[in-house]
Amino acid sequence: MFKKVIGQDNSESQRSASPLPEIRHPEPVSPAYGSQQPAAPAARPAATRNFLSTDVEIKGIVKFTNDLVVDGKIEGEITSDGNLTVGENARIKAEIKTATVVIYGKVHGNITAADRVELKASAEVIGDIKAKSLAIEAGAIFVGKSTVGTPAQAVAPAQPATALQSIANKAAPTPEAPKQGTLAGTSI
Repeated sequence: MFKKVIGQDNSESQRSASPLPEIRHPEPVSPAYGSQQPAAPAARPAATRNFLSTDVEIKGIVKFTNDLVVDGKIEGEITSDGNLTVGENARIKAEIKTATVVIYGKVHGNITAADRVELKASAEVIGDIKAKSLAIEAGAIFVGKSTVGTPAQAVAPAQPATALQSIANKAAPTPEAPKQGTLAGTSI
């Protein structure tokens, strides 16, 4: 086991001990075998999911990058290019501007999503919603206006009428105004 050395020179035991070998991790193998592309730089860490539990209360501006699950209380503003999930215990009084929002709890404020808003059966939303798509499960409560989809492209401005078009318009008969009347057996 252990060798007890008393009064001997330790330099010999230090010389015989070899340095620790260098540990190398194998390079990831590209799925395209034989491709001449250089190795891709190291991928950034996997998307993180942040969680605010039921005992967390925030007043102010909340900004995040990837995913946020809120089960606590937030009052103020929430902005992100990521995804927001509002848990069943969450109580949010905020303007929300994110990529997607999935709501299980209560939200009082306007929601603007670049992509999708989902209201689950336990959701209660009081405020306006703007999103590309909106899904509302049976049982969800939604009081407000919704604007869904992307606006159609603007109509091209009208071209100025040519002389030939204005002559044709003058020659066309004008439609008569609709006549009003009453149905037999009815009175005004």
